[in-house]
Amino acid sequence: MDYMQMANSIPMWIASGLAVFLVVIQAALFVKKSYNTGKEMGITEHQMKSAMRSSFITSIGPSLVILTGVLALLVTVGGPMAWMRLSFIGSVMFELMAVGAGTEAVGVKLGVDPVTNVAFASAVWTMILGSIGWIVVATLGADKMDKLQSKVSSKDPGIIKAISIAAMLGAFGSMVSGHLIAMNRNTVAALAGGLIMAVVTMFSEKDGFKWLKEWGFAVALFGGMLVAALV
Repeated sequence: MDYMQMANSIPMWIASGLAVFLVVIQAALFVKKSYNTGKEMGITEHQMKSAMRSSFITSIGPSLVILTGVLALLVTVGGPMAWMRLSFIGSVMFELMAVGAGTEAVGVKLGVDPVTNVAFASAVWTMILGSIGWIVVATLGADKMDKLQSKVSSKDPGIIKAISIAAMLGAFGSMVSGHLIAMNRNTVAALAGGLIMAVVTMFSEKDGFKWLKEWGFAVALFGGMLVAALV
């Protein structure tokens, strides 16, 4: 049997669908719990709907990027695994690296050698086992984060904000740094996206342009890609 027949078989769709179903249920429970907690905290209906709308709009750009990742994975591990993995993790870079490492472990180089059933199985196991560490750390450490946060911010409440901002800047900086030094279209996209975001942020502080705060990320993301495609 060709490995793509196995990768796109009904049992694979069922197994992947069950996993995605759990994510959907989890998201629904989080929304319900957040909404009820917001009411208990005295947050108004208008504020919660505004936050939901902003979150929805902000998620459009990254979601479309994930869609391109699904298309990239489709040709190597089939529809079910691509759908399931990017519904869970969302890191296209990790998944593609894991697939490559998994196939090369059994002597198959993607794009050069034909993928065998064994190579496909190796790729799937690599994708799954490679992300177990995140689950273990989160499971064992999630309940301790509140105590750690209270201890760290006991003398200066602002330090948590500083750490959060620094962590976010470090994470995005790490992801974009490789593209900045690549000196290709990725570099153009990164620089154009950063410039567009700076302009959007500047305008979003002005009266009449407050709505740009919700659309800023999506505008910068697609603007950067468009500039890179046109250059």
